[in-house]
Amino acid sequence: MPTAFSPASIGNACVGFDLLGHSFAGAGDHVTVQRIDEPTVRIRAIHGLDLALPLEAADNTAGRALIALREALALPFGFEIEIEKGIPLGSGMGGSAASCVAALVAANALLEEPLSREALYRFALDGESVASGSRHGDNVGPMLLGGLVLTTAERMVRIDVPEAWHCVLVHPDQVLETRRAREALAGSYALNEFVVQSANLAQVLVGCMRGDEALVRSGFADVLVEPRRAPLIPGFAQVKQAALDADAFGASISGAGPSVFAWFASRAAAEAATAPMQAAFAQAGFPSQSYVSPVAGPRAEVL
Repeated sequence: MPTAFSPASIGNACVGFDLLGHSFAGAGDHVTVQRIDEPTVRIRAIHGLDLALPLEAADNTAGRALIALREALALPFGFEIEIEKGIPLGSGMGGSAASCVAALVAANALLEEPLSREALYRFALDGESVASGSRHGDNVGPMLLGGLVLTTAERMVRIDVPEAWHCVLVHPDQVLETRRAREALAGSYALNEFVVQSANLAQVLVGCMRGDEALVRSGFADVLVEPRRAPLIPGFAQVKQAALDADAFGASISGAGPSVFAWFASRAAAEAATAPMQAAFAQAGFPSQSYVSPVAGPRAEVL
């Protein structure tokens, strides 16, 4: 019975809504998968959270992903899943995606001819859609490949990032459901906003590939999504400013929120920023947890 671990992730990566994300070390989900004779997918148990999650496979991200895998490969056998949650729900840390990816990586180890990570991607999108209501890869892609990943409906592209660059993620004691955060994005957008966002995304991608800190700093500004979601996160503006005051390249909302992340030129700079970022959330009335990880974070693996 293989057990796989999937790290958490930062979706949207500031300027890449539903397109760009990166994995980070320090939190994640464990999923154990057992092959069974019945041609079905069952969830035996879910541990690690006080909240009740669906045990019906079709309503669970891990279960739905393995159902899609079974059907596509016409497997004559099934899978039984046990999930150990290590990522809080509604945190903006990719919790729904992590269970899905860990289940796929563990189940893949049971196949006579394991699939490539690229081939697993579409099944991960099937699973992620259960929680978010859409097939976006900015969380599952980084978990499958590791590091910073650009995702489309069909493929994943890993973006090289200097090893020295590190990220701080601060998770406050708040819950913000993904669907509610997506509802905040309803409405019209100006054409010039799309132009600015596209230019910023291009600067971040090119800056990462060149190791050009100035380009990344210039492009690290979300003009489309962050302004509409920030009011849902008490203390966000102060936490972001604390990161910028600590010389972050930039800071923004992780995934749908309420976690806030920031990129730095070194691990030492990232670690020095954790206290003021947490203090800013504390001033808003929310205790928090912090994580520091390379931007080029780990990928999901069988343990």
